[in-house]
Amino acid sequence: MFTIEHDFDASIITLIDEGAPENALQEDITIEAFEDCVVLRQLDELTETEMTITLSLRQVQDLAAALDLPEGSYRIERK
Repeated sequence: MFTIEHDFDASIITLIDEGAPENALQEDITIEAFEDCVVLRQLDELTETEMTITLSLRQVQDLAAALDLPEGSYRIERK
């Protein structure tokens, strides 16, 4: 399950883990898409602190491309 919200300067997507009860569920992940970067946030259960990862738009493009490629090392040619 996920939710989408649109704020003034960002689109916010929250991914909610609805896995099977016998599997350990992960904390929700919040993704904030800004004009120049994407920020991922998730609560660390052990320390009760929010973990943050910031990706440049180029890193997001590389991630999107990587989801459809087989194992290996790649460089995307930019125009």
